[in-house]
Amino acid sequence: MSKSVKMKDIAERLGVSIVTVSKALSNKQGVSDELRAKIKEIAIDMGYKSIANSKNEDYTYNIGVIVAQKYMDVENSFYFTIYNNIVKHLSNYNYYAILEVIDKEKEIENIVTNIILDKRIDGIIILGQMEESYTKTICKQNMPVIFLDFYDRHFLVDSVIGDNIYSAYAITNYLIENGHKHIGYVGNIHSNRSILDRYLGYSKALLENGIEINKDFIIDDRDTNGAFYEFKLPSNLPTAFVCNSDKTAYYFVQYLNKIGLSVPNDISIVGFDNDIHARICNPPITTVQIDIDKMAKKCISNIIKKIKNPLSKADNSIIPGNIVIRQSVKGV
Repeated sequence: MSKSVKMKDIAERLGVSIVTVSKALSNKQGVSDELRAKIKEIAIDMGYKSIANSKNEDYTYNIGVIVAQKYMDVENSFYFTIYNNIVKHLSNYNYYAILEVIDKEKEIENIVTNIILDKRIDGIIILGQMEESYTKTICKQNMPVIFLDFYDRHFLVDSVIGDNIYSAYAITNYLIENGHKHIGYVGNIHSNRSILDRYLGYSKALLENGIEINKDFIIDDRDTNGAFYEFKLPSNLPTAFVCNSDKTAYYFVQYLNKIGLSVPNDISIVGFDNDIHARICNPPITTVQIDIDKMAKKCISNIIKKIKNPLSKADNSIIPGNIVIRQSVKGV
């Protein structure tokens, strides 16, 4: 259990007296508006418990988490795990999460969610990339917003993402270090920015090693709405594939087995995310793990700061990943 934060701790952090902290948190006179706001911001940041009980503050202490329905199917453990970590870190600030799953019809028609219309939240986390028009609608609601697991250069909004480019670059280099020179990529780069960024990392690794990018080796795994469909392989197969996610890798291994190819004896496979699909696959998949807990923690820290100081500068945070080596890669 974490240590309870006291007024003394806040006072020491800011170099002010305990009396000043007490006046600021109880909205009493004798403290400037600027210092009062700073003390409250630090109190929230440190997880001070009593501040949530101040009746004079116009906060709901709820954060809305908006996610597209396509990300919340029973197989998508990645987003469920992120959400669980969001809830955990919000509790450190005496905040609660209200999840609203947006179906495709609402997303396309730009229907504002009930949690926003009912004014039940202080800020919004958009979890996973959504339709740009819908994202624009949410960002116009005069409320702090943060993007989690995606970014969009068209919006001046805080974002927290995994290091998709460098991590894909690193795991592609891992294949090259194992002797592979003919390497494909599995993923529809037009589906979302994460898949595109991972493709860019894959391409960077090939180009740096003097390996030509063969367009025939780029295989789609889904349509632009995220619906999976059957893979179409080139007649001349590479010796390895970088898959944009572990879920894709899992289904790709099954497809290869179905047509009589063995992993890793015939083809080596790597994935991304280190989710349940990488572990249940036969063989278990070598993959990239992004620190989901760190992503959620940074996201919550940023949204709380935005709530307390709406004019704070947008912060784009990139969380690094590391390779988890399993049995889906064989040297050539």
